[in-house]
Amino acid sequence: MLYGALKLVLRPLMRALYDVGVDGLGNVPGSGPVILASNHQAFCDSLFIPLVAGRRVTFVAKAEYFESWKTNWFFRALGQIPMHREGGDSARRSLGEAERVLRAGGCIGIYPEGTRPPDERLHRGRTGVARLALATGAPVVPVGIRGTREIQPVGARLMKPFKPVEVRFGAPARLRDRYGHRLDDPLVLRQATDDLMWEIGQLSGQEYVDRYASRRSEPGEPANRAGGRTGPEAGAPASGGAGPTGDRAVLADSA
Repeated sequence: MLYGALKLVLRPLMRALYDVGVDGLGNVPGSGPVILASNHQAFCDSLFIPLVAGRRVTFVAKAEYFESWKTNWFFRALGQIPMHREGGDSARRSLGEAERVLRAGGCIGIYPEGTRPPDERLHRGRTGVARLALATGAPVVPVGIRGTREIQPVGARLMKPFKPVEVRFGAPARLRDRYGHRLDDPLVLRQATDDLMWEIGQLSGQEYVDRYASRRSEPGEPANRAGGRTGPEAGAPASGGAGPTGDRAVLADSA
C-alpha cells in the first residue's frame, strides 16, 4: 500500500523536477518474473528505475538501512530486501528472499557491481544476478542509467533538480536457455555475469574496468572500455579479489 502511495506522489513530482528520458521500455515484461540489472551511480537510481519501469520493483538494499528504526520501517514497508554484504548464510538468505519474489512473478532490481563505484566507470559484476536467473528461470533485463551522478554526487544527501536523466532498457536474456540449470558451475556464473556487464556498458556508455568496485579505487587504475574485454586479464579474478569459485553473491547496495 505504501509503495503505491509513494509512487503516486513521487511520479508527478519527479517528472516536474527532472527531464527523464526512457528507451527500450518494451523490453520490460508487463507481468511475470524479471530481474532488472543496472549500473549504479547514485542512491537516486532506485527512485528513477521504478518511476519508469511500469511495475513494482523490489530492490535488494544494504542491511545497514534496516538497523535503524528511522529507515527500517520505510524500507520494509516498501518490501525491500536486506542484503548482508559479508556473505555466508546471511547473503544466502537474501538470495532466498529474492528468489521467492521472482517465483511469485515479481520484479527484482539489482546492482551487479555490489556498491556505488567511487568514479564514473562501470566495474566488474558480482555473480548473484546469474545465480538468481538460473535458479528461477527469470529473464534478466540489462539497464543503463545516465545522469544520476550529476543529480546526486557521492556523499550528497540532497538531489539537484532540473537535470536530465536517461534510463535505457536492453533486450532480456534468458540464461537458462543458454546455460541450462548449471547453477553451481562457477565458470558459467562468471561468463554470464561478464556478458551482462558488457550489455549494461553498451546502454550506459561507461568506461569499463575489470575489477570489483571499491570506494578505495583510484581514478587512474588501468581500465578497458565497456564492450572491449580484451587482453588476458579480462574476465579474470581481480587482484586481491575473489576468483570465480569465491565470488560472494553480493546483489546490491542501494546506497
